[in-house]
Amino acid sequence: MDKLIIDGIEVDPDPSKSILEVARELGIHIPTLCYHPSLPAHGACRICMVETIWKGRSTLHPACTFPAWEGEVRTNSEMVRKARKILLELMLAEAPDAVEIQELAREYGIEKTRFRIKKEREENRCIQCALCTRFCEEVMHIGAIGFKGRGYRRELTTPFDANSEICSSCGACEFICPTNAIQLSKITDRKPEPLLSEYEAGLMKRSVINIPFAQAIPNKPALSPEYCMHFLNDGCGVCQTVCGPQAISFDQKEEFVEEEIGAIVVATGYDLYPILNFNEYGGGKYKNVLDGLQFERLLSASGPTSGKVLRPSDGKEPKRVVFVSCVGSRDPENHFPYCSKICCMYSAKHAMLYKHAVHNGEAIIFYIDIRSDGKGYEEFVTRAQEEEGVKYIRGKVSRIYENPDSGLTVMGADTLTGQQLEVEADLVVLSMAVVPTHGVSDLIRKLKIQTDAHGFLTEAHPKLRPVETLTGGFFLAGTAQAPRDIPDTVAQASGAAAKVIAMFSGSEIHKEPIIAWVDPDLCSGCQICVPLCPYSAREYDESDNIVIVNEGLCEGCGSCIVACPSGAVQQRNLEDNQIMKMVKVVLD
Repeated sequence: MDKLIIDGIEVDPDPSKSILEVARELGIHIPTLCYHPSLPAHGACRICMVETIWKGRSTLHPACTFPAWEGEVRTNSEMVRKARKILLELMLAEAPDAVEIQELAREYGIEKTRFRIKKEREENRCIQCALCTRFCEEVMHIGAIGFKGRGYRRELTTPFDANSEICSSCGACEFICPTNAIQLSKITDRKPEPLLSEYEAGLMKRSVINIPFAQAIPNKPALSPEYCMHFLNDGCGVCQTVCGPQAISFDQKEEFVEEEIGAIVVATGYDLYPILNFNEYGGGKYKNVLDGLQFERLLSASGPTSGKVLRPSDGKEPKRVVFVSCVGSRDPENHFPYCSKICCMYSAKHAMLYKHAVHNGEAIIFYIDIRSDGKGYEEFVTRAQEEEGVKYIRGKVSRIYENPDSGLTVMGADTLTGQQLEVEADLVVLSMAVVPTHGVSDLIRKLKIQTDAHGFLTEAHPKLRPVETLTGGFFLAGTAQAPRDIPDTVAQASGAAAKVIAMFSGSEIHKEPIIAWVDPDLCSGCQICVPLCPYSAREYDESDNIVIVNEGLCEGCGSCIVACPSGAVQQRNLEDNQIMKMVKVVLD
């Protein structure tokens, strides 16, 4: 016989694999509690026992360690079932509190073990498969846990039964344990910090390897090396072991790709003002105080709650939700003087979607002024009020605090009636101010683009050149320039694209002639103007000991003219003698 037959299915023998691995490839289920592909199998639990027949001789072997030689294998014969029943009864006596063992035993018709349960084992869940210790030592390269004692006194512990100082609280032992017997708090006093999903606005945990968001391009998992245990302690590597296509390589390095381009459209987006800046509203302190982006994910069918509006604190459905507008916006004394523009409309949208999800719920919006200045926007707000029953209160919220019933109390004022209000709420949603994207300051220094006092990028002219910058070939789109909604962003992006096409369609690029030039007879070569040029348009010529101007880069800002101590730098068509003549003509 040169074939391997598993439950009547013929395959080619492959001694490099175990029977368990081949059976899984064929879709045949063999129960096991001590096997993981990242560790060499050693048949600790023996639940994977199978019957092997070779030359008429029938024997039992653990499927996880027995090679896939030629012969016949039966994974669920009467002999196998009897052996598994005895093993499961022994495991029930060893770990009577393990739910996984109880469920597996019921599949084999076992309700109660015939073996005596030691008093010390009455609440035990550990089957002593040693997966956790092997994983910690061989895979994670830490070795923070081990076994002590013999017989029924054998138990998992740390050195000297004390909290382990070398444990990194990675949670690998909890992950690998087949019966959930391990509590990380008994191994280390370090509390593991969950990695929160940026896409889900921190409402869900994520793994170190994940697809950043549903529409990611390319739509493939990405690894976060700053959290990966392989890069932190040169251990783990489980993902590389279990990846069938072998698509994971830890040897890959970041690469910088240089390309020659003709234009740049800066569309860096925005961030929300951190909710932690509002202690008076319980930002970051109360679980049921969210920002607008978090509530958006709660409402989404692909979000952390599949579209069900549930409170983060206890998972209950909120019956009253209070929305607070202009949190950080229009507040020149404490935060930002500008209007974030989008808050009024998305608060109305959120309130309507909440009412659709919770029909008997109550939505209340605190606002300063309703700024619904787009096409159909006013009608949308009116519909929210009249058709959906959303209540609008004109007033500023002063404080939010939790009450003993785990609810929230919103303190504010109704400026139309002059009354002080205290509104009980199950959930509060803050419409945080729109601020420039984190890290955009480093980018604009490289691109030589000006910003306003709040960090938003500045256009060349607010009316005549709204998508251009003072630096040629650089264009703006979206909230990189200022807070704006989707229609305005799309229109501005279309305008920026049209400007790029217009620039590329010509055979030549035209520039304003009012640029700087250097008089070589007056220039002393001091080079003061070189580092001051924001466009890197000035270079020092060592042979002539003068500074020269790159006319293609110069934008005529005049910084070098002011800095030059000898007056060698002038602006073409606006030289000193020309200006003086114009002044004389005006005065005469």
